[in-house]
Amino acid sequence: MLSCRSLFRLGAASLALCALPIAAQARTAPAARPLITVAPAKGDAKAGFATHAMISAANPLAVQTGLRILQKGGSAVDAAVAVQAVLGLVEPESSGLGGGSFLLYYDAKTKQVTAYDGREVAPKGASPRQFYGPDGKLLPFPVAVVGGIATGVPGAIAMLEMAQKEHGRLKWNQLFGEARKLANDGFEVTGKLARAIVSQAPQAKGADAQAYFHKPDGTPYQAGEHIVNKAYAATLDRIAAQGSKGLLTGPVAEKIVAKVTSGPLPSTMTLADLAAYKPRKTEGLCMPYRTHLICTPQAPSGGVAVQEAMGLLAHTDIATRNAQDPKGWLEIAQASRLAYADRDRYEGDPAFVPFPAGLLAPDYIAERAKLIGETIQPVTFGMPKDAPKVGKDATQEPGGTTHMVIVDTAGNVVSMTTTVESIFGSGRMVDGFFLNNQLTDFSFSTNDPDGAPAANAVAPGKRPRSSMAPAIVLTPKRNFELAVGSPGGTSIIAYNIKALVGMLDWGMKPQDAISLPNLVARGNIFSADTFPAPIADALAAKGLPLQTARGENSGLHVIVRRAKGYEGGADPRREGVARGF
Repeated sequence: MLSCRSLFRLGAASLALCALPIAAQARTAPAARPLITVAPAKGDAKAGFATHAMISAANPLAVQTGLRILQKGGSAVDAAVAVQAVLGLVEPESSGLGGGSFLLYYDAKTKQVTAYDGREVAPKGASPRQFYGPDGKLLPFPVAVVGGIATGVPGAIAMLEMAQKEHGRLKWNQLFGEARKLANDGFEVTGKLARAIVSQAPQAKGADAQAYFHKPDGTPYQAGEHIVNKAYAATLDRIAAQGSKGLLTGPVAEKIVAKVTSGPLPSTMTLADLAAYKPRKTEGLCMPYRTHLICTPQAPSGGVAVQEAMGLLAHTDIATRNAQDPKGWLEIAQASRLAYADRDRYEGDPAFVPFPAGLLAPDYIAERAKLIGETIQPVTFGMPKDAPKVGKDATQEPGGTTHMVIVDTAGNVVSMTTTVESIFGSGRMVDGFFLNNQLTDFSFSTNDPDGAPAANAVAPGKRPRSSMAPAIVLTPKRNFELAVGSPGGTSIIAYNIKALVGMLDWGMKPQDAISLPNLVARGNIFSADTFPAPIADALAAKGLPLQTARGENSGLHVIVRRAKGYEGGADPRREGVARGF
């Protein structure tokens, strides 16, 4: 992999117009025109400005909790632990104690970016053919997702523990008090959670979710009502006292193993698998983009695809365009398709599948960029130097994720994407939290006819590929410029690309860049929010018909450094806010 040292979603279809200047980046830009956006739910209530520190995350209670940690002198990582503890309670459809995460950390003193990989791991008894049924056919996803075989060894808490030991200022056991209180006293059901509770997802219809989310009279909890989760509070007590061992060993671990090895499609997971989990720590993957340095985690994260797409866009004239220009969106779509094609073919857990060093090499990027033309053409993967012999990918990867961005009073930064995979993970619950279904992020189909395995095929002890791609952008002198990230399943990559282009190329404020319509171009599918008819018609004429039936929407969160503090934004499609002090 290239390192820092070697280089640098809509519920509402209505659109609002806002006039924004185009950033000056040593280029000639057209005159500023109104830029299309998705209107925030309550004006600019989601955006914020702060002088000393800021958090942008998916739930106001989580943001409030994190800010209190920062006000007590805690670090960005301390706050991330507290925010995750609350999100796992109030937003269990998206992340939690039983899931995984990628965290990117910027140290303001050393100006270094470190990536922490808390991705789930397949148990040692996992089989490459575990997603095949007795009839030899691939299991339907709705069947596989609720099986014990869907769950990987959870890594988010172990990863946070590692990062907090290295970058925390407060004691670990000081970080769970507010989440514990919310669990014991009860938390208010949000609209998003209420919709998830009554969704048609198989996990929501499972016994555990039905028991947790329904009142004694059998009716589901509705928005504004309160849920008490004392079991979650007790689990937090164990984690606060014992660290990740409180989750991965002892009584909680025993219940995890019992849950996943019983019922339909039982797992092979053992207590030894849980106890053996180790997070990974690497340098951030940092690459130049015009006058910026974009940093992401390395493989198996979605950061690789974000880096390739941005590298491709650097070879276009997108910086001379704006969000009203169909050509800009066409360029984003084409760069996305090329990056997705390469990522889908070659990326897997680098401990199992060699990452092709040539995939992000300047000459390969330049050659691939020549495929960005005036119309949409067929796309396939390229042949970078050192490309491994791998088979066709068949990964489905639905969404069910969240993101946070945190800047502390010392200027240190966390950009963290965290997940239980799809809605309520596998739908199986242990001691107040849902277990992930991350192993369904592997390619179900294992081999090409010639026998070559897919890069993302299941293997014992392997991490599944992820689209999670938290990003931090630095100046040429490695000072913090902005941080961004989003949930959205496989669409995360496209959501982040849009936001980065909006801010870095089109000079937009963070809230406005976030609020732009989304366009996810992967293969021959162009899923999108509603665009103004002139843009949609122009794109269709170029071979890019927008399809507005969508999967998981975006949940972008951004913080940008300004001369006198920090400006933050949160996606109008979700319930988050950006706040600070």
